[in-house]
Amino acid sequence: MDIIQSYGLILIILAAVFGFIMAWGIGANDVANAMGTSVGSKALTIKQAILIAMVFEFAGAYLAGGEVTSTIRKGIIDAGYFVDIPEYLVLGMISALLAAGIWLAVASFKGWPVSTTHSIIGAIIGFTAVGVSTEAVEWGKVGGIVGSWVVTPAISGIIAYLIFVSADKLIFQTKTPFQNARRYVPVYMALAGFIMSLVTIKKGLKHVGLGLPDAQGYALAVGIAVAVGLLGVWMINRVKYDVNDTLEHQNANVEKVFAILMIVTACCMAFAHGSNDVANAIGPLAAVVSVVSNGGEITSNATLAPWILPLGGIGIVAGLALFGHRVIRTIGQGITHLTPSRGFAAEMAAATTVVIASGTGLPISTTQTLVGAVLGVGLARGVAALNFGVIRTILISWVVTLPAGALLAIIFFFILKASFGVI
Repeated sequence: MDIIQSYGLILIILAAVFGFIMAWGIGANDVANAMGTSVGSKALTIKQAILIAMVFEFAGAYLAGGEVTSTIRKGIIDAGYFVDIPEYLVLGMISALLAAGIWLAVASFKGWPVSTTHSIIGAIIGFTAVGVSTEAVEWGKVGGIVGSWVVTPAISGIIAYLIFVSADKLIFQTKTPFQNARRYVPVYMALAGFIMSLVTIKKGLKHVGLGLPDAQGYALAVGIAVAVGLLGVWMINRVKYDVNDTLEHQNANVEKVFAILMIVTACCMAFAHGSNDVANAIGPLAAVVSVVSNGGEITSNATLAPWILPLGGIGIVAGLALFGHRVIRTIGQGITHLTPSRGFAAEMAAATTVVIASGTGLPISTTQTLVGAVLGVGLARGVAALNFGVIRTILISWVVTLPAGALLAIIFFFILKASFGVI
């Protein structure tokens, strides 16, 4: 308790610096969730994708990052064990931020798409289990996270496979692909409008007090879907084409339509991601600020100081601007060859899985969801379309993320304890 009173400002500054590093890692690694497929399919260049992501990720983080955030991310540890030793929680959260931030920097440099959520959770588990008590960790939730390594990529992969196969059979494998596109693309656009509305409502707007009850949320999403579908009919009917065009030329025109649609879905995913995953950086930071500000008292929720959300948003933008291109290349080009229609199928599948997870409480990583979706699209073209060397590296990085975060956090926790003279 003495160190909180004696070194409160220093502890907050450390937490802010390491929170920025963590947010930087989120931007560097997770931006590929929204933009990887757009770049891989050549709907956007890497520079365009990064500029768009900077705007929407920051908007999501700053506008919808939440005024109040849970002190202990995902309820993974029991705060009751820290009531008599709040300095352990403060030093532990600072250690976790630095540990997760460093791991994400390494993974991003290597181009590995890992889970930022699992990085910070692994770090929090590490310092708690070793530095406090193994009983303070909610091991049942850890089991759910490990299970999600298989479940969420499988769900998104199956959905992506079905979306792509349906578009392939209904449009691309027919004798008149552009005529069929005029019939079916508005349906895909309406579906995209519905899912993206739900993602934004459930993962974004609820943080700024604009969240709607489920019934109203679904009704709004249906209304947006109908409007987007009608807009799609109007847009595609304006496109002039010659019935004598070659199949190759017709298919190219259809891909252009999917490319425009995918850019819109990518913007929605970037906004939703910024609003949701910025909590991985600002949650532990808010916990430190709350405990220090309250003189060592641990509350269940931490009201955010005004400077915390901008710090997280700026950190995300800095990370994606400097290192974002590395993971984007892995997602967009390393796993399988993408076209706009394949990228759209993957993006839609990832968004649909996010909505399913939000409704069922399924633990989810947006990174693993999108990788699963890209795998599903690749499998629709046959096993030979997949790059198994890249896939193997990605899977290994997923497994390593939890223990890597935990080990680094344990090391930093004991270094900080020694530095501040905590017994």
